[in-house]
Order: sequence, then C-alpha cells, then structure tokens
Amino acid sequence: MSSKKLKRARFEIKSYYNRRFSESFKKEKVKQIVEKQISIKELSEIYEVSRTAVYKWLYQYSVHHKRGTKQVVEMESEALKTKKLYARVAELERIIGQKQLEIDFKDKLIELASKEIGYDIKKKHEQQLLNGSD
Repeated sequence: MSSKKLKRARFEIKSYYNRRFSESFKKEKVKQIVEKQISIKELSEIYEVSRTAVYKWLYQYSVHHKRGTKQVVEMESEALKTKKLYARVAELERIIGQKQLEIDFKDKLIELASKEIGYDIKKKHEQQLLNGSD
C-alpha cells in the first residue's frame, strides 16, 4: 500500500466504544428534536450515536412519541400551503354568503315592489330579456 492510501485508511477507520450520556443531555436533545431545532439524523451524525439510540431517547423522554404509534411527517411548506388554502376557502365561503344575502334582499325587494305596483316585475322583466335577446 502506498503511504497516501495508508494515511487515508487511518482516517477512515472508526473506533466504536460505549459512551454514556446523562439524562439531562438526552432530555435536552429530545426537546430539540420535538421543537424541530435538529433532526434525528443530524443528532446521530454530530454526536456519533446510532439512530436507534436516539429513537430510544425519544420514546423514553418525549410525551408525544411512544412506541407503537405512527407519526405523520409533513414538510412545513405543505402544512403552510394547507393552512393558506383553508383560509382561502373560508374567505370564499364568506363572500358567497354575502352574495346570497344580496340576492335574497333583491328578490324580497322585487316581491314587495311588485305587490306595491300591482303587477309582477320579475315576470315582466324576464319576458323582456327573452324577447330582447333575439
């Protein structure tokens, strides 16, 4: 083996050893994961801890993550888009409600005016539209 390959090989060798982390350290890291300050993958790479160990911490110290439960992960942008779409739907429903109130008001106004005048304005107006559309 050449000296460059030997040097490179020394850097690639990882020594595995057992380390113990304090309970406060684990709780802090779980809190960061829950608050989305750090991902499980990033945590395992930074502290050279297996992802399995990190999941064990998560199951042990998190109120929201328990064994046997499934968690649906959405990208925050998707959640934001969904929230905006719900807001837009609510706004459009409000506008439709206002327009329906306007239509109901105008229909009632035509009905009252028809009674006052003595003939059906709505019927007369509809006939003019049909005849005038030729």
